[in-house]
Amino acid sequence: MTTSDRAAPGGELSLRVIALERDTNPNGDIHAGWLVSQMDLAASNTAGRLAEGRTATVSIKQLDFISPVRVGAEVSCYTRVEEIGTSSIHIEVEVWTRDLTSQQPRKVTEGKFVLVAIDATGRIRPVPNKAR
Repeated sequence: MTTSDRAAPGGELSLRVIALERDTNPNGDIHAGWLVSQMDLAASNTAGRLAEGRTATVSIKQLDFISPVRVGAEVSCYTRVEEIGTSSIHIEVEVWTRDLTSQQPRKVTEGKFVLVAIDATGRIRPVPNKAR
């Protein structure tokens, strides 16, 4: 079963927000850029805990938009760590929504983010050994 076929979210709940009308595109759906920024926040939240400090997103390896997000939907980002390298953390992010009129969650987006641990000056540093 692929992650797209799953009936429930996988991973850890890392962020939950409500999609507002101010976040829409000209078609009235939630703008993809807003959704990607929520995914990046969720990945950064997870990576920061593992890195015990600052991280920076260096790559989005894959990003699939499955279904539009509606205004007023509860947007939940779930993260799952795929790999931890010397300084990098690879995280899969799934986005599930629940509309005002439904209790059934719906997967709308998934992507793979790569973040690196950085020090106070912005230079790449190792992820602590206990996280690896």
